[in-house]
Amino acid sequence: MAVTRGSRETRAHRWTARTAPVTAILLGTRTHRWMIRTAPVTATPFGTRAHRWVVCTALATAFFLLSGLSGLSGLFGPGTAGAAVARPLPARVVVIGVPGLEWSDLDRVRTPNLWKLVDQGGAASLSTRAVPPPDRGITCPVAGWLTVSAGQRAGAPGASCAPPPTPAATPDGGASVPDWAELVAFNTTTSYRPTLGQLGQLTVDAGGKVAAVGPGAVLGAADKSGKVAKYVANVDDLGDLAPYRLIVVEAGDLAETWSRTGLDQDGDPISMTGQARREAVARVDRQVGTVLDRLPPETAGNTGTPEGPDITKTPENPGSTEGPGITKSPEPSGSSGSSESPGITKSPEGSGSSGTTILLGGLSDTTIAPHLHVAIARGVSPGGEPYSHGYLTAASTRQDGLVTNTDLTATAIGLLGLEAPNGVVGRAWQSGEPSSEQASEMVVNLADDDLASQVLREVRGPFFAVFVTVQILFYLLAAVAIRRGWGGSRALAATQVVATVSGAIAIATFLAQLVPWWNLPAPMAGVILTILAIACVIAGLALGGPWRAHVLGPLTVVAGITSLALLADVMTGSRLQVNAVTGYEPVTGGRFYGFSNIAFAVYSAGTILALSGVAQWLISRGRRSLALVVCGVYGLFAVVVDGWPAWGADFGGVPAFLVGVAVFLILLSGRRVSPVKLGLVGLAGVLLIGTIAVVDWLKPPSARTHLGTFVQQVLDGEAWTVISRKFGAMIGVTVGNWSLTLLTLVALAFLFLVLNRPSQWGAPALGRAYALAPALRAGLIGALTCSLIGFLMNDSGIAIPAMALTVAVPLTLTACVRALRHSPPTTPERASAPAGTTAPPAP
Repeated sequence: MAVTRGSRETRAHRWTARTAPVTAILLGTRTHRWMIRTAPVTATPFGTRAHRWVVCTALATAFFLLSGLSGLSGLFGPGTAGAAVARPLPARVVVIGVPGLEWSDLDRVRTPNLWKLVDQGGAASLSTRAVPPPDRGITCPVAGWLTVSAGQRAGAPGASCAPPPTPAATPDGGASVPDWAELVAFNTTTSYRPTLGQLGQLTVDAGGKVAAVGPGAVLGAADKSGKVAKYVANVDDLGDLAPYRLIVVEAGDLAETWSRTGLDQDGDPISMTGQARREAVARVDRQVGTVLDRLPPETAGNTGTPEGPDITKTPENPGSTEGPGITKSPEPSGSSGSSESPGITKSPEGSGSSGTTILLGGLSDTTIAPHLHVAIARGVSPGGEPYSHGYLTAASTRQDGLVTNTDLTATAIGLLGLEAPNGVVGRAWQSGEPSSEQASEMVVNLADDDLASQVLREVRGPFFAVFVTVQILFYLLAAVAIRRGWGGSRALAATQVVATVSGAIAIATFLAQLVPWWNLPAPMAGVILTILAIACVIAGLALGGPWRAHVLGPLTVVAGITSLALLADVMTGSRLQVNAVTGYEPVTGGRFYGFSNIAFAVYSAGTILALSGVAQWLISRGRRSLALVVCGVYGLFAVVVDGWPAWGADFGGVPAFLVGVAVFLILLSGRRVSPVKLGLVGLAGVLLIGTIAVVDWLKPPSARTHLGTFVQQVLDGEAWTVISRKFGAMIGVTVGNWSLTLLTLVALAFLFLVLNRPSQWGAPALGRAYALAPALRAGLIGALTCSLIGFLMNDSGIAIPAMALTVAVPLTLTACVRALRHSPPTTPERASAPAGTTAPPAP
């Protein structure tokens, strides 16, 4: 049975403002100065030498314990010393590009050859992000092929998805790409600056022979000059496949059918009919079957290992040991380069070859909306072991069943026994966790992943519109209840409940991934109701326990759940962030693991506010020193987790988070925040993330995260390109996302114009909360400082303070309402009538 986009046959998803005036307002206003005089933060022994020694020792101990538990020394291990481990490599690599192929296209009866590949190897969803045409978010077939060629996102000039150009044949049986120089020049102007021809050039330089089948394949297989040594229109004309080290095949019927449908009045390609798509997929399957049938019979489908554990022996020199994993053989007729080129394994058939490895990918979109596509690997993997039946993964995504198109290039290079240059940003496809699922189950699940991604793209915009509207409306109603006193104590009680639920919405957007809401009949209503239900449960816990009587009790519970849930998520693979309305979007392919910028904003604000609640509880029991130590240890742990490559892998968040935690601790200790202290802490944050990035860079290139990759980009002089791209994105988000900008401004206005000013309930609500729980002031200023610096250092721009305030302001309101209900109103009595005169009456 075919898997359709609307299929409900699915298993449980694999979940397991610029605020510079803030400090000035809080520290310098007349109201706040009055509050400091009436309810000062008790002086502490933090300034004494003994106490500083205790705190510093505790923080340093926590850091080194964390480093040891995280295996700091292990990060230096692979690739820094010792000889390379020998591994069997395939005799040839066949890359089959099928632009537009989606998992919902596969069917056991209609596509038997594709189904057989899934059954025999590993499979995953393929994120095909490249350089899109202007004002579009799709990947065109030409861009998909060029991305495979470069191992980096690439594109082509023009506003439409033109088909691959017809190659210009050369007398020696090869071909060249028309207007190759124009394609190279165009890509040098993009922010990614890919090196076209990387895959083909590496193969040729290592002595391998390359063949391309189909016009699109020439784009993927060409060397840096835009040429390929062997070109044919179909695989039947290729002859014997044995001499070729790399064979790139285009199965382009889907893309060709799409291009023939024409354009609508807006210039967008018209969607294919269901029947036309099914027929095109059937033709693709037959072409894939032809490729499988043409593989040399002694190696077709063979995923075994060569004779001997380390060295593949050749007929010429059975005892040769000229290098681990290197096999030398007579050079095939017509091949270019030397057979002794280092790093590539070459052997004739029957001399211990590991057979053929097939990499199949749906390289681009053939619809007006971007999709996840098919990725299949069968044969020996770059690590030497065969691809097992199950889900593929890659270090670039760290998600089972999800890889990228740049990973395909890195996989092919690894299978050729070559070292990927710095310009190749992908990581090799690997077998994920062992799976007992049948091919039918895997196809359904992977199609369901694409369905979730498509539904996410449809509901994300409307969700944020509803989210921002409801938040602003709530602030307006709460302002009436606080400033005017309308509704009395009942209005205050309702305000506290709604504020607590509102503060839990941010973490609920991630926890909602525990429920497959995208499969519900009305996904938009489904995701809203799911998020609201989870937020209500969290609010119920916050308002229902014994801590509810404390000013910061509900705040601490909600903020603590927020911090711990996201902490656990990044330490177990970031699965809650994938396809969340506030998380990663796999189709976009910006990031797949660690802390996204929005998750960082929610996590950092929740962590600092939770620590303020814990500190207040300890301080109220006379344990201020312990409060400082506990908050310092957990705060540093949270910062390190945010930046650690194996967990949060967040570059720009670490300095911001460290400064926010430091500001919180300084204020909690009763000290003043000065520009010098902020500068020193900021420098420490830069040094911390710099150290983590360098440690990551010391690992082998294939094992690095984007932290180590950035260090390499600095060394290569490419860092400014990355920084300018992220700065442009930050400006674009801030200027273009007016709804989040409006939400940020309204939240700040509510905080400082409503909560921080006297109202009908008497003294400022924020002042009352500070008086009853002084640690709130330290936590709020720390959280807002973190969000401001995070806004300046990350490419998500205004989204960071907007989401941080979504946590901080409602929870602060909860504390303020609790403070107002703890103390009686101080509204002055109505003035009495003027006293009568005692002067004698006039004559």
